[in-house]
This record gives sequence, structure tokens and C-alpha cells, in this order.
Amino acid sequence: MNRQKGFTLTEMMVVSAIVAILLAIGVPSYRYVGNQNRMSGEINSLSGDLQFARSEALREGQPVTVCVSTSGTGCTGGTTWSAGWIVYSNPTSAANPLSIANVLRIKTAFSVPMVPDTMSANNGVSSVTFNREGFASTAAGFNTTKFTLTEQTGSNSYTRCLLLGPVGSLTTQTRAITPATC
Repeated sequence: MNRQKGFTLTEMMVVSAIVAILLAIGVPSYRYVGNQNRMSGEINSLSGDLQFARSEALREGQPVTVCVSTSGTGCTGGTTWSAGWIVYSNPTSAANPLSIANVLRIKTAFSVPMVPDTMSANNGVSSVTFNREGFASTAAGFNTTKFTLTEQTGSNSYTRCLLLGPVGSLTTQTRAITPATC
């Protein structure tokens, strides 16, 4: 008697059930890791540019400004930092760069398809200037600024905060870990 080789229907159903269970566990955690990495990258991008602006102000011995910019050439775009920003040398304390040669860095808008992340600062801050000693201030006079990055869902597990102190110190926080301070 010859036996046919292959899988029985029962074996296929068991394997399919195991694969379905593994996918049900794995896919949500993969999405969580992807969102966490994207949000951390976006807040770290602003943190890095603020640190760069401070170090340039100290190095050049003159003010350097970071401001919201949708154009990449001037301070435009209101107070929504997720629209992009520029870092520019600002020796005259002007509201916009004197020329494109003064622009040191350009960060374009966040480009996340179907999941728009938003970043805004408290008190409607649209620019931060570091003086030649590295101290931070805003056009409105606020010395301590909190930038809040939120994902479309508004989930606390994805929300990130960046606190900028008057001496130029930066602290990154996750709202899920520190809900009262973030």
C-alpha cells in the first residue's frame, strides 16, 4: 500500500492557528516599537538642533536663533514646530535671517504618511535665541520652554516632551513615565 506524502487537514489547521497567534502577538508590538522610534527620532532632532545652536552661539560669540520655518529661508509657520525649523546666526537679533548665508541648518516638516505628528511649544513660542553665553530666551520673554510632541492618537505612551531651561539645558521626557511634569 502506497501512502501519499503531504499534510493532513488537521496538521494545516494547527500550523495556521499557531501562526495566527504569533502574528496577533507580534504585529502590535512591532507597531509600538516603530512609533516609539519615530517619536524619539523627531524629538531628538529638535534637541540636537537646539544643542547645535547653543554651541554655535558660544563658538561665534553672538546670538543664534532657532525658529519655526515652513520655507527654510525665514521664520514662517507660526508656532507649529512639526512644520520644520531653521537655525541661523543672528548678530543683529533680527526676527528673520539677514540672508540665506546666515542659515546654519534647515529641518523640513515631519513627513509621516497618515499619522501626522504635531510638535508645539508652551506659551506659543515660535523661536528660541541663545546669546553669546549660551543662555536661552524667547521673543515673548519666557525663559523655560516645553516642546510637546504628540502622535495623532494622542496616546501618552508615544508623547515626548523636551524641556529647555534658561541656561540652555535640555531634558527629554516621556509622558507615560512622568505624566505630571510632561
